[in-house]
Amino acid sequence: MSFSPAKKGFPVRLLIVTLILLAIWNIDHLGRIFYPFPYRETVMNYAAGNGLDPFLVAAIIKTESNFNPRATSRRGARGLMQVMPETGTWAAEKMGLTHYHPDLLYDPEYNIRLGTWYLADLYRTFNRDTILVLAAYNGGRGNVQKWLEQQHWTGEKSKLDQIPFPETRQFIRKVLWNYRVYSYLYGETTAKSMGDAPPDRTGIFNTGTTGAFPLKDAGETRGIIMKKNGCSRAFSLHVRGENG
Repeated sequence: MSFSPAKKGFPVRLLIVTLILLAIWNIDHLGRIFYPFPYRETVMNYAAGNGLDPFLVAAIIKTESNFNPRATSRRGARGLMQVMPETGTWAAEKMGLTHYHPDLLYDPEYNIRLGTWYLADLYRTFNRDTILVLAAYNGGRGNVQKWLEQQHWTGEKSKLDQIPFPETRQFIRKVLWNYRVYSYLYGETTAKSMGDAPPDRTGIFNTGTTGAFPLKDAGETRGIIMKKNGCSRAFSLHVRGENG
């Protein structure tokens, strides 16, 4: 018996369609493989203690170290949140921590503890503006203040190309993308495990609640809808507007 080329190709096409449907059906499972959330409880605890959005912290860790606690940058930044040793010294002193040593930055809990405190301190410096905070986290607090004062950058998300440091521009974009992913993949499961409403996400997505550092109220709002498990979840992305 002979088969026509069309019939021979049918099982292959059916297999491809089946694989695509399976991938779509298991999108959350696949997403968690590529976007794992190690140290979740530690992140949740220290984010809450510092008034931060835990998914923003997770996004920073994913971007900075890909959750590798032994990561070391060419400039010497260490650990999950890539804290510079001198920044760690300063933060530990401000926090009243004794017996600080740069090698402690390789300890996941210690690194997250210092990193989240430092991130919260940047929020206080930059009037809760997440875009400026991310720029400062990567490019340096003093540099961002200089860029704003000398009008090299307006501070707006839509004007990221004005930032003098290409690495900082890319860092902000990657963190915002990773934030969306982590919020989508882990928002509901984290809320269920905590037996409470979904964690406040006003660091970037305003859900009408308060608690985590929000962006400036005068910012521009863009509606974003994510679909999950047949339901729609709407958020609003706040970024600095022309007069923000």
